[in-house]
Amino acid sequence: MQWTNTKTQPLLEALKEGFPESSSNTLRSWIADQRITINEKTVSHAKQMVYPGETILLGKRKIYMEEGIEILYEDKHLIVLCKPAGILSVATEHDLFQNVHTYLKERLDRRVFPVHRLDREASGVMVFAYTEEAQKHLKKQFEEHSILRNYIAVVEGELKPSQGTWQSYLYEDGNFFVRSIVNTTLGEKATTHYKVIQYGKKTTTLLVTLETGRKNQIRVHCSEAGHPILGDKKYKATTKFEGRVALHACKLGFQHPILEKPMCFEKAVSKDFEPYLP
Repeated sequence: MQWTNTKTQPLLEALKEGFPESSSNTLRSWIADQRITINEKTVSHAKQMVYPGETILLGKRKIYMEEGIEILYEDKHLIVLCKPAGILSVATEHDLFQNVHTYLKERLDRRVFPVHRLDREASGVMVFAYTEEAQKHLKKQFEEHSILRNYIAVVEGELKPSQGTWQSYLYEDGNFFVRSIVNTTLGEKATTHYKVIQYGKKTTTLLVTLETGRKNQIRVHCSEAGHPILGDKKYKATTKFEGRVALHACKLGFQHPILEKPMCFEKAVSKDFEPYLP
């Protein structure tokens, strides 16, 4: 439902006018679930002021799978979802069950085809294919670097300059540690673009765009630049946060592999990310 606000008032009061049969608790839950937007921008506070002429929209109820995995889009060819931190994207030899891929297969009782991965410690938008054809076309887009992948990262220290590009050849050793090496035949080329969003007292918030998608790429490049991501003990962060690192895949854009139409999905950071922000 969408309507135009007619007077200056707190958001909760405007919602009461729009939904007189709904309780205040229900209206607050819609705000907490990020279902309310003002002029297409998600709001999170019931006391936020809205003004005459602003458009208020109640979005669809969010659909969740196990472990707080939110479904953003789904059709017979693919599914786009938001993975919370702390869950693997796909199974490993050490953990066969607690991962998004397995949850999808159990939910649908059918084959599901991985396209890319997010680190266990990170959160954000992902896509899985429901057919081999869809997987093939999506993987080709990843290989051709035509996929749009944006991340929010909070790093230690004051990163300068305020925008730039990191490029190196990454190699994973026998201890599953990834680092840059000089040997271009042994390592895989990795390119990361970044732009500073905000400086904090002891941190810098970045918008990161991946040109390539190597394992731990953003985490390694930030660390080797002298600014590890908050909470990333593996790559020399000194800050201590439990359960995750301050890395979130906020936007994923691609061409639908079958329908051939552009698609783009965005997801704001979750509450467990907020303590990292300045």
